[in-house]
Amino acid sequence: MTTAIHHLPVMRKEVIELLNIKRNGVYIDATIGPGGHSEEIIKFVGDEGRLIGIDRDEEALKEAGERLPDKGVVLKRGSFSEMERLLSEEGITEVDGILFDLGVSMPQLRHPERGFSFLSDERLDMRMDRGQKLSAWEVVNNYPERELERILRDLGEERLSKKIARAIVLWRRKKHIDTCLELSKIIEGVYRGRGRVHPATRTFQALRIEVNRELDQLRSGLLAAVRLLKKGGRLCVISYHSLEDRIVKTFIAENARKGLLKKITKKPWTPSPEELRLNPSSRSAKLRAGERI
Repeated sequence: MTTAIHHLPVMRKEVIELLNIKRNGVYIDATIGPGGHSEEIIKFVGDEGRLIGIDRDEEALKEAGERLPDKGVVLKRGSFSEMERLLSEEGITEVDGILFDLGVSMPQLRHPERGFSFLSDERLDMRMDRGQKLSAWEVVNNYPERELERILRDLGEERLSKKIARAIVLWRRKKHIDTCLELSKIIEGVYRGRGRVHPATRTFQALRIEVNRELDQLRSGLLAAVRLLKKGGRLCVISYHSLEDRIVKTFIAENARKGLLKKITKKPWTPSPEELRLNPSSRSAKLRAGERI
C-alpha cells in the first residue's frame, strides 16, 4: 500500500457534479496523479464505461494503478497535450468528459528526492517526467540573468525577480546551487527573512512551470480537449494560481463566443469551508467547467 491512498482529491464532489457523468461513458483524467479523482469517476461510469488516466510521472501512474481497478481503466504515460495520440492508440476518438487537475501533486511534494519543495535538502529537480533532460538545476545554474528574471517575473509573479536573479548569478559564480534548500536560503537573504508565506514560494512555482512547460502544455491540452469532447461532453479544470486560471477562463470564454463551448461555471467554484478544514492545501484551487456544444 502506498502513501497515495491517503491523497485527498481536491473538490471531489464538485468535480463529479460538474462532469455530469454518463453511465457507460468514456472519461479522461488528464492529470491522474495518485488517482483520487479517477477513483470517484470510475464509480459512476458503470461496468461498460472507460476511464483513461494520463500522467507524465511514471511513479504517479504506478500509484494510480495500485489504487484503481483493472477493469475499465487504461493508464497512459505522457503529457495531456498528447492526449489525442494517446487515445488513438486505444481506438478512442471522442469522449464524454475530461478533467484537468493542474500543478504539482502532494505525493510529489512529499517525496523530497523529487526536488519540488523549497524545504528539501535534495538536488534541484522539479521534473514531472524524470526522463526529460531539463531540470530546475539546469535552469538555476545555466540560464542567463535576464532570462532568470523574466521567468521569475512572468511565471512566478515575483516582485523581487530582478534582485533574486542577481543573487542567484552572484552565488553561482562561487559554486553551483545544487539543492532546494540552498536556493531557498539565497531567496531568504534577498527578502531578509521569512513572512507568512515562504519567500521562495513564487520562485519555486516559476521554476516548476518553466521546467515542465506547464502553460504551453495547458494551452495545447485545452485545444485537444475541445476536439475530443462529444456534444454535451464536459471539460473541468482545477487550477491553483492566477496564470493557469487566466488561461482557462480566457479559453472557455473564447470558445463560448465561437459556439464551441457553453460556460457551466460563470465564476470559478472554490473549496467549501469543510474541505479547507480537512485539506488546507486546497485553499488556492479554482474549478471551471464548460460543455461542448
